[in-house]
Amino acid sequence: MTVIEAAGREVIITNPDKVFFPKAGYTKIDLANYYAAVAEGALRGIAARPIVLKRYVNGAEGEPFFQKRAPDSHPDWIETVELRFPSGRTAREIVVRDAAQLLWIVNLGCIDLNPHPVRADDLDHPDELRVDLDPGPGVSFEDVRSVTLIVRDVLAEHGLRGWPKTSGSRGMHVNVRLKRRWSFDQVRRAALALAREVERRAPDRATSKWWKEERHGVFIDYNQNAKDRTVASAWSVRPTPDARVSMPLDWDEVEDCDPAKFTLATAPARFAQLGDAAANIDKSPGSLAKLLKLSASQEAAGLGDAPWPPHYKKKRSEPPRVAPSKQKQPLITVSKARYKEEALAGLERWKNRHPDAAKRLQVDDVLIDAMRGRFTTWTRIRVNLRHVPEDRRPAEEAPDPDYDPWRR
Repeated sequence: MTVIEAAGREVIITNPDKVFFPKAGYTKIDLANYYAAVAEGALRGIAARPIVLKRYVNGAEGEPFFQKRAPDSHPDWIETVELRFPSGRTAREIVVRDAAQLLWIVNLGCIDLNPHPVRADDLDHPDELRVDLDPGPGVSFEDVRSVTLIVRDVLAEHGLRGWPKTSGSRGMHVNVRLKRRWSFDQVRRAALALAREVERRAPDRATSKWWKEERHGVFIDYNQNAKDRTVASAWSVRPTPDARVSMPLDWDEVEDCDPAKFTLATAPARFAQLGDAAANIDKSPGSLAKLLKLSASQEAAGLGDAPWPPHYKKKRSEPPRVAPSKQKQPLITVSKARYKEEALAGLERWKNRHPDAAKRLQVDDVLIDAMRGRFTTWTRIRVNLRHVPEDRRPAEEAPDPDYDPWRR
């Protein structure tokens, strides 16, 4: 084991030489040293917030599991707070306030940091609206950047300052600090109004459509603002082969930024030289009044609520939770697996059984969904047969494999 001094405490890092990023060769102690070096920036995104522990005990290439409840055995200097979830269940989650607490959760195998958008002293009023820009298959990062700049403009026109960062994967995030006046439902409604306005301005590049078979270009995931949803915070290392970092940027960097430049190895030098681009994020929390007014005008024009994630209670004004494919597009499920590789292997077996249909599929006809189970994610693969003539479409079969995440 190795001991790191932080915030006046000695934090033990167990198995420091364990390889967490096999392709890059970074170890657990490399990860801990990274967070120690950028702690000031990382804490700005998570401090005083409940945090979901997403633990990669076998490193970035292993399957993570989600731990909402604080471990039964934890030091007395680890703070917790009780949250109530949409399901009605409760859990005491970790609250991180200093570098020692941050390193303690890193030692548990947390690679990226996933805080809630509320502070521990007020769990009902988010102080952050999160804009998650998620590119679909084949969408270029140039389109992601251009849509991000439109988000900036829409926010500014509605009296809000956005703080951009790379997602650490293929997308971008824009965080908006808020005064703590509005409920989760109001923040989500404002995010939906924002997404629809961006889509209106760039209909060929952006979409607010929830169902994957309706999407194109860059999806603006308004549901990341629903209660109990979390997003990787600024300065988080992501579980990518190169240990990429979710990097805060100045707006003038967005137009030509390259996410691959920001990694566990390179980010500390940027932090030491330039500091944190989001250092002033807490200084001017904004108002949702104008975005909610936009939402009201959209509703008056006929745009009501949009679908919620499936495990949320059905809302009175929500449209039917039936995917358009169930009504007008021939969508079939071909595999459901504990691990993505197993699901992809099942897809290949389906293609081998149905070569005529397989050769007609377009890149966006194969829908690969990361689903959340009881404690871990699992993978579902569906195929849209819209480009296959009706008389040549294979019948839907039992998924291969047919994993049930709820089976004990």
